Amino acid sequence: MNEPNAPDPDWPRYSSRAFPPYRFVPGRSPHPRNDPAGHMFEQPEPDIVAPPPEQWHEDSSYRYGIDLFNFAYWWECHEVLEQLWNAVGRKTQQGLYYQGIIQVAAGHLRRFAGTLEPATSLASRGLSKLDGLSEIYMGVHIPRLRRDTMDYFEGRREAPVLIALGVE
Repeated sequence: MNEPNAPDPDWPRYSSRAFPPYRFVPGRSPHPRNDPAGHMFEQPEPDIVAPPPEQWHEDSSYRYGIDLFNFAYWWECHEVLEQLWNAVGRKTQQGLYYQGIIQVAAGHLRRFAGTLEPATSLASRGLSKLDGLSEIYMGVHIPRLRRDTMDYFEGRREAPVLIALGVE
């Protein structure tokens, strides 16, 4: 298997940005930034301005990052959300939220690559970054995200986690 399976094509998209031509999986595809064949090779980092959490619906980069997560572009999701993480401050509540999602995405990628124990540990550390958030944060139902993530990494769920935005 060269690439992770994408979810049902009927799963909603939250942005209109096109997906990269391939999902990066270490050791199986060209590194997006470091390899001349990479889909992000020599592309400049975009200037990112992240709105406050309550304006998440206006943030096209955030919505695109969630699309990348949901369609198994976990490495690419990490890249987008890391830019937002840096923009808001790594130790802010919003920054820790981004870091948590980044680590859950990285856990998914590691699990796909076959390293279950490190993947589970990474996902758990990511979930710990969500401690203290309200039940609904930046459009995400945090308890559901926690449950689905732990169910996936502990084998009670077969499909990777999907993040639904717009939860009220």
